[in-house]
Amino acid sequence: MTPTEPAVVQPPQAPASEQPVVRFDDVNLAFGETPALVHLSFSMRAGETRVVLGAAGSGKTMLLKTAVGLIKPDSGHISLFGEEVTGRKESQLYELRSKVGILFQEGGLFDSLTIEENVAYPLLNQKSIQCPAEDVSRRVREALHFVELDQTLARFPSQLSGGMRRRAAIARAVVTEPPLLLYDSPTAGLDPITAHTIMALIVKERDLSNTSSLIVTHRYQDGNLIANFRYNSEHGGLEPARNGASRDVRTTFMVMKEGRLVFEENEMPRTQEFVLRSSSDPGEPFREIVRQQWTFSLPTAVQENEEYHVELPKVVVLELTIVPEISGGQARASLKSMRLS
Repeated sequence: MTPTEPAVVQPPQAPASEQPVVRFDDVNLAFGETPALVHLSFSMRAGETRVVLGAAGSGKTMLLKTAVGLIKPDSGHISLFGEEVTGRKESQLYELRSKVGILFQEGGLFDSLTIEENVAYPLLNQKSIQCPAEDVSRRVREALHFVELDQTLARFPSQLSGGMRRRAAIARAVVTEPPLLLYDSPTAGLDPITAHTIMALIVKERDLSNTSSLIVTHRYQDGNLIANFRYNSEHGGLEPARNGASRDVRTTFMVMKEGRLVFEENEMPRTQEFVLRSSSDPGEPFREIVRQQWTFSLPTAVQENEEYHVELPKVVVLELTIVPEISGGQARASLKSMRLS
């Protein structure tokens, strides 16, 4: 007799039209005594973009790997397109994964394959894609044209710059036209100009194909661009999305720390403007910064044009560097940088 495979336990299902693209329900994962994901729950709808911020080791990459079943959680439920991922065998995940495009850290191209062969790989090796052989070359060229790498078909990854390799990896991720794209630190290790180019391509793909996008990054700038810009197909570039009226895209920000989801909002905290207030004594130094409901003290007396580090109590993983500009009894402080600690 053939042993019976254990049944996959699924949580209650919503109607098909309301099924989230990705759903985590109280997911836990640990390596020994080190937690990687702790009681993680969220759901992502079709057409939605989620930007996951967090420092190294906060659980961002583990979130992506568990979402597609590359790593099994210790407990909880994960579903893709309404179908349970947890509890499935590897062979049972192939069809689900064919609906997901993944940009791995550093691109993840095969060194021994040409760029054309790299981009064609999912079309030729994912059986559920069912791409006719005569269409492979056309789709590869279209994907490379999308990322402006038309002349790289015969080159190997070692012959391309870091930014070009990342663009080729995006072409591989989108060549199957998946409804969901996962981006693992798409701008890591890139200079600011190249990083902007990569994020512009991600916005372009989102707006032209209406894909759902789950982006993990440690760069505040990436999230700002995703949320506040759209792709204009008429002039082929990005433009500000004024008041959100010019595009129907939902962007949700998530901040993770030590495997826990500590922040989840539709808009990222606005940190560009702060007000410094002095005490009633004119001789006292400026010590407080007030921004909306946040009030916190500086560790030293504020001196004009010096840098200060401030931690936001509400979003405890965000640390700011500010540069005060003092004038009279009140002063403004401009944001110089932000990092996740």
